[in-house]
Amino acid sequence: MRIVWSPLALERVEDIAQYIAQDKPSAAVEWVEGVFDTVERLADFPESGRVVPEVGGRRIREVIFGTYRIIYSVSDQIDILTVRRSSQLLRMFELGDEET
Repeated sequence: MRIVWSPLALERVEDIAQYIAQDKPSAAVEWVEGVFDTVERLADFPESGRVVPEVGGRRIREVIFGTYRIIYSVSDQIDILTVRRSSQLLRMFELGDEET
């Protein structure tokens, strides 16, 4: 299944990586690789993530990577919507115009 990253999700990955790189650049590279590896597995198992509790709709799901939530929707493709720290509240605007 095709995976498409939203501009917001890519921006979040970049921002988080830059923050991590302030202390240890190699850790930032490792973190980004881990995020992309985790997402790539969704191509074969798109419904392996749990339903996002705040949303409840079966199409909006998430996988956990360390202390981060990778939130995505499943239709005819996988849309990566956003990446958030687990401690941050999810804002519905981050889900775009997707129906939940």
